[in-house]
Amino acid sequence: MHYRRMPIEVESPEELGYDTITNNLSESSVADRRLRDLGIELDLDDLVLCYGDHLGDPDLRRAVAASSPGIEARHVLVTPGAATALFAVATSTLEPGDHAVVVRSNYATNLETPRAIGAQLDTVDLTFDDDWKLDVAELEARVTPGVTRLVSVTTPHNPTGTVLPHDDLRRIADLAADAGAVLLVDETYRDLAHDGAPPPLAATLGGHVISISSMSKSYGLPGIRTGWAVCTDPARLEVLLAAKEQIVISGSIIDEHVAGRVLAERDRVLPPILADVRERLAIVDSWFASQHTFEWVHPDGGVVGLVRFRPEVDVDEAAFHHRLLADHGTYVGPGHWFELDDRSFRLGFGWPTHAELQAGLDALIAAANDATR
Repeated sequence: MHYRRMPIEVESPEELGYDTITNNLSESSVADRRLRDLGIELDLDDLVLCYGDHLGDPDLRRAVAASSPGIEARHVLVTPGAATALFAVATSTLEPGDHAVVVRSNYATNLETPRAIGAQLDTVDLTFDDDWKLDVAELEARVTPGVTRLVSVTTPHNPTGTVLPHDDLRRIADLAADAGAVLLVDETYRDLAHDGAPPPLAATLGGHVISISSMSKSYGLPGIRTGWAVCTDPARLEVLLAAKEQIVISGSIIDEHVAGRVLAERDRVLPPILADVRERLAIVDSWFASQHTFEWVHPDGGVVGLVRFRPEVDVDEAAFHHRLLADHGTYVGPGHWFELDDRSFRLGFGWPTHAELQAGLDALIAAANDATR
């Protein structure tokens, strides 16, 4: 495999230094939680720090399964974060030269790991002018029966926040099955739907479908490094388990215990998070209505949206991003993180305080004025 560092990681806030950013609008999750914020009593003194169940903590797997009809604990494999699950799926599915179809823009790992393997990557590009909606017919045209090994989609989508209609997802699952391909569905933001309850896990659509998620984005717990893959095909899950065992053997007993406790109380923990996310989205909506420099497609889920300068705005993109941070202490995710030009950027509205969010939005206008030609 041929590894290279991804811009989204090289330029991440943790690499840049959180103390260099005043208004952090680059993050793709809700605000990071402290253990005391969870309202859960954790008696860790008697927890035996042994090798854990290789599939993952049984209570955690039951809690994951409980979020969707048709899924049982035996269908769940816990991994150290969703990134490990994504890596395991790609490396267990693809060989050098194999054909993969991936929707773009996308979370960088979903694109870069198939490339590192040496797969032939075919991308289906979403566009602003189509409201970032996936053209399923175009995706179908890229899939070759007997040749395509992996189809990769994300819903709710990162970085746009758009949601793939369940009927479209079912159609994609059917075409992947007909082609003999694995369908990877990154569902990291599934619990943060803005309108109504989330649909059943994509893994319910067939044994060839793998759902991926984690505790990082919706629950603000990236520090416990806990994610999972869900698949109803025992043989395919066994292969993913083998991949996990060869990478890490098993996960952290403490991390998985905490995650299991949080998910077991999902009905208490998640509603206030959702309420706060919707308040934040209202702040951003109000800001968009007040200005004429930027535009976006309103996100349907998650805590990110993809913003761009309006076509008539003549701006020096490099100067804008430099001045935004250097002069106004505000950081966003520039388009090149997602293989787009830097007239676009990902706006994360779930992580900063409400005051920092508003200050960061105001800074966008100030920096744009500074950089407008």
